[in-house]
Amino acid sequence: MKRFESKTVIITGGASGIGRAAALKFAAEGASVIIWDVDQQKGEATRNEIKSQGYDVSFSLLDTTQPEACALAARDVIDTYQSIDVLINNAGITRDASLQKMSFSDWQVVLDVNLTGVFNCSKAVTPFMVEQQRGRIINTSSVVGLYGNYGQTNYAATKAGVIGMTKTMARELGRYHITVNAVAPGFIATDMVKTIPEKVIQMMREKTALGRVGTPEDIANAYCFLASDEASFISGSVLSVDGALSF
Repeated sequence: MKRFESKTVIITGGASGIGRAAALKFAAEGASVIIWDVDQQKGEATRNEIKSQGYDVSFSLLDTTQPEACALAARDVIDTYQSIDVLINNAGITRDASLQKMSFSDWQVVLDVNLTGVFNCSKAVTPFMVEQQRGRIINTSSVVGLYGNYGQTNYAATKAGVIGMTKTMARELGRYHITVNAVAPGFIATDMVKTIPEKVIQMMREKTALGRVGTPEDIANAYCFLASDEASFISGSVLSVDGALSF
């Protein structure tokens, strides 16, 4: 039996990058996968790719910064699948600039997506998980949230905030048999990396003890572990998946 047979898994930002890898991984492990994303074209492409492999997957166009929309989307999942077993708050954006050059709008939009979006989606699914007396919530933080990084005041603040949210939610929801954990990726080879100069990528390789950048599949594997029965007594934790990256 596959690890997530008969389980329903929601993945925000599941249209591309790490989210897409996670959607493919969970689907292959038997889950019914629901992708929530603001990119309709990529969302439909990922859905069609997974569906063509014979797996159960759906896509909903969703802006996680809108609480009412998140609540309606969660209700739709319940109406369709009768349960929400796993929520992966994977969606995130960057708007990098040094503190002196960062605009308020770039500060705010990153907080809206990376922090408020996690709150909105978690709040939307939690009542159903409480009623079920089970659930897994996995939040995507970052090594930047642990150590900071030049030019990422906004991003680092949100990813540190996600860690605080994770630990608090774990304390509040544990009595309902709901675990809440965070994954802190290091330097991961997503489409965003294609815009980074090769010398910067090489520098990151040299700072990583394993001598390579991570792959989206590395993070998807961590998500699957924390969502599995093997991780049933892990809650409030932050799992760094960074190849021993040193700052």
